[in-house]
Amino acid sequence: MNRKKKRSFAGSRTEALVYGILSLVILLAVWHLVSLGGRIGKFFPSPFLVIRDFANAFVHAIGRNTMLEHIFFSLRRVLVGFGLGVVVGIPLGLVMACSKAGRAFFMPLFSIVRPIPGLAWIPLAILWFGLGEQSKYFLICMTALVGITMQTFFGALYADPVLIGAARMLGAGKFQLFVHIILPSAIPNIFAGLQGSFAGAWCAVIAAEMIRSDEGTGWIIFNGMNYANTAQVIVGMVAIGLVGLIASTLLKALERRLCAWNIQGK
Repeated sequence: MNRKKKRSFAGSRTEALVYGILSLVILLAVWHLVSLGGRIGKFFPSPFLVIRDFANAFVHAIGRNTMLEHIFFSLRRVLVGFGLGVVVGIPLGLVMACSKAGRAFFMPLFSIVRPIPGLAWIPLAILWFGLGEQSKYFLICMTALVGITMQTFFGALYADPVLIGAARMLGAGKFQLFVHIILPSAIPNIFAGLQGSFAGAWCAVIAAEMIRSDEGTGWIIFNGMNYANTAQVIVGMVAIGLVGLIASTLLKALERRLCAWNIQGK
C-alpha cells in the first residue's frame, strides 16, 4: 500500500513538473510572438532580450549596484519589517485566541485595521518616519502584521474541541492544553499566514522603493519606467517573482517538516 502511495505521489510530482515546464514554454512562445508585432513590440521586448539583460544584471550594475546587491537591499528590508510583524503578530494572535479579555480588547482594533490595504499606510509612514529606512520597515511590518495575527488567531481559536475536552478529562492544565493542542493546531494556519504575509511584504517594499530609494528591486522597476526601458522593468519583476518563489518554497519545506502530522503540511 505504501509503495503504491509513493508511486502515485512520485507520478503526480512528475506530471506537475511536466505541465509546469509546458506552461512555461507556451508562455515564452506567446510572449515572443507578441514581441514581434508592430507597435506592441516596441514596448514589449522579447523573452530572449529580457533573459539576456537579467543575466547581465548579475555582472554589470544597474545604477550603482548589481542585481544581487539590489535583491540584498530589498530582502533585508523585507526581513526586518516582516520579522517585526512575525514577532508581534504570532504572540498577539495566540493571546486573542486564548484570552477572552485579550480578544475583547484587540478584536475591535483589528476589525478596523484589517480591511485597510498595506499601501494605504504609505502617507502615514512618510509623515511619521520620513523617507528613510524606518518608513519602509513600518510599511512592511503593518502589511505583514494583520495577516499573521489573524491566521494565528483563527488557527488557535478553532483547535479541535474534542481533543481539548479529552485532555481536560485526563487532567491537563491550561499550559499543557496550550503546548500540546492549541499551539500545534495553530501551526498550519501560522504558516499560511507567513506565506501570504511574505507576499504582501514584497508588495510593500516594492512600493516603498518606488517612492524613494537608490537601490532595490522596486527601484529597478521605477528607474526602468522613467527611462522607458521596458526590458529593465520586466527584469525587476522577474527578480521579484523568483525571490518570492524561493521564499515560498523554503516556507513550504519548513512547514512539511514541522507539520508532517497534518494533511495541510504534507
